[in-house]
Amino acid sequence: MSASSAIEWTEHTWNPTTGCTKVSSGCRNCYAEIMARRLKAIGVKGYENGFILTLHPDRLTQPLNRKKPTLYFVNSMSDIFHEDIPDSYIHDVFNIIKKAQQHTFQILTKRAIRMSQFLQLNGVPENAWIGVTVENRRHGIPRIDILRNVKAPVRFLSMEPLLEDLGHLNLTNIDWIIVGGESGPKARLIKPEWVKSIKQQCEKHNISFFFKQWGCWGIDGKKRSKKLNGRLLLGRIWDNKPVPFN
Repeated sequence: MSASSAIEWTEHTWNPTTGCTKVSSGCRNCYAEIMARRLKAIGVKGYENGFILTLHPDRLTQPLNRKKPTLYFVNSMSDIFHEDIPDSYIHDVFNIIKKAQQHTFQILTKRAIRMSQFLQLNGVPENAWIGVTVENRRHGIPRIDILRNVKAPVRFLSMEPLLEDLGHLNLTNIDWIIVGGESGPKARLIKPEWVKSIKQQCEKHNISFFFKQWGCWGIDGKKRSKKLNGRLLLGRIWDNKPVPFN
């Protein structure tokens, strides 16, 4: 079955594929890779290949079996636009999304070019949100430029892990921004001023802002567990997001 999620900005995860390969700086300490190896080590079904890209056709119909309207994160353990996933299989995934009209699906990718090419030809279901990862200027900002030209009900950016000051951003046609620091023993630094700059730009352009976590680097610049660092920004938790259901 699909699984309820501890990811703060969604409700359930649906992984019709698992496994991936690294394409940019944001992938260096991939949480999904670490988790997949752990799941393989303890013998969890579906993770026999660890983090090697694997298609799971048996999981395709999972959202159809859930009647309650749900916010689904698609492929939390992979990237649906990975270059080794056949177009035919991506079509299968999108056909399920179209059939499961009671749900809202969040699709996040680092492979913005393939995403754009596929969606320009096939369109975006009315219950699908499309997003790209923006971890730094070099890799992330070009993805924003591609995403803004995709016709989708909601276009969103996941700035996690946020690795540097992104400066002034062109946020035309962007509806929602998620920001978060990196977790794990090799977590890279996040600075409060980077986060506050993004939040101020969201306010200026009336964009929903969601602060996910500080990760392993606290607001005071000290390293500790992400649980201790928490999610407070400017004295409160920012959970703003677009209305999720049709």
